[in-house]
Amino acid sequence: MAELRETPYGVFNFLVNLGDGTEGEVQGGFAEVSGLNAEITVAEYRNGNAKTNYVSKVPAIHKAGDVTLKRGVIGAENIYNWLDQIRAGDVKAKRNVVINLVSEDRSGTVLSWKLINAMPIKWTGPTLTAKGGSDVAMEELVLSVEHIEQS
Repeated sequence: MAELRETPYGVFNFLVNLGDGTEGEVQGGFAEVSGLNAEITVAEYRNGNAKTNYVSKVPAIHKAGDVTLKRGVIGAENIYNWLDQIRAGDVKAKRNVVINLVSEDRSGTVLSWKLINAMPIKWTGPTLTAKGGSDVAMEELVLSVEHIEQS
């Protein structure tokens, strides 16, 4: 796992496990993962008889932000099928998605983030243009996440 070192790890080697039972087979590697974040809200409180003239801040509920995954369109239907399950109201379709940061020499995972009870909330297909560009057709999936664990 993560080892303290003087130079930061690069962001270009990572693996995404969608938690759909296809861990051994890659169905479209992702080009980008963004939005990994967690937030703790605070409740402000002050006793009427407090000797200080400011509020105390007490940690309250915590939440994880939405995570966005982007990949090139390759004809794999695993993302769209998952979206269909959620649209049909299947709350059991929530999954634990794991994102692994891999060392530069790809010898192993150096850090992992587990997205607990993730579900797709938005899918965006590619922007198509007839101008003869050399861009890759990309699709985007936004996941709603209940909690993020780092290991």
